[in-house]
Amino acid sequence: MIENTILKANREGRYALVFALPFPSFDLIELAAHVGFDAITIDGEHGAYSTESVDNICRLSNACGMSVIARVPNIAAYQVNLYLDRGIQGVTGPHVETGAEAQALADACLFPEAGWRSWGGGRGTEFNDPEKIAEYGGQRAFMKWANDNMIVMAQIESKKAHDNLDDILAVPGLTGVAGGPNDFAASMGLAGQPEHPDRVAATADIERRAVAAGKSIGATTFSIGVRDFMFGQAREFCQENRAKPFFTYLMTGNSLRLAPRLANRNVSRGRIDYIGRQIKPNKGDLESKP
Repeated sequence: MIENTILKANREGRYALVFALPFPSFDLIELAAHVGFDAITIDGEHGAYSTESVDNICRLSNACGMSVIARVPNIAAYQVNLYLDRGIQGVTGPHVETGAEAQALADACLFPEAGWRSWGGGRGTEFNDPEKIAEYGGQRAFMKWANDNMIVMAQIESKKAHDNLDDILAVPGLTGVAGGPNDFAASMGLAGQPEHPDRVAATADIERRAVAAGKSIGATTFSIGVRDFMFGQAREFCQENRAKPFFTYLMTGNSLRLAPRLANRNVSRGRIDYIGRQIKPNKGDLESKP
């Protein structure tokens, strides 16, 4: 296991830069490392990830010096554990609506005595190798190290969650909260209107109360991924060249070579992640999708 590179960046007083991997791709992971991203994030709720693919994503990302965080499919302990055993160092639990659910999420992510995470035999516990565990000072020392390098985020994406926010923020094992404006708006009777002033005001209230409670905020105000490349640079290429005469077809060349160019231009603006408590959040820090 490696030190959590998001928390390391926060300790250095800066945002971590996290690349949103839209599907399993070793090439994209390596390119993300080349251009300077700190970590990789995957979406297990909406993305197409098998247990084996998560294993391999963690393997390569760690080898490239990047931690991996994930939105898990749901907050059931067995599901969270499947991701943690692969080597995930940050969990965002979707659709957390009560303090009890936030507590269950934290318990699933953290070893005793901070929680009730199950001890497995995968990468997340150094394959239960006694000699490797001994390098941490033994199993109990490893558990503490793993807890210290774990991010636990509750996704607040409904009116019910907002109503129960104080109970959620009171959970000690919770690092912070993330947002979900589309689902949040729908829960307010505003489906398809994530920019509605009422939803925006509710999110601002969540941000304010989370910071006051000493919690971090998961931000995706500007994150970059393949969607940015395809919906930006690639679309621009098609629009500019569609009407050119005398060519049977035009190619982009090596598309993967274009991705780091896009990332290099934007990585300094990237602001995903988990803001250290000492850093004041900016407006819109909970604008996660969906």
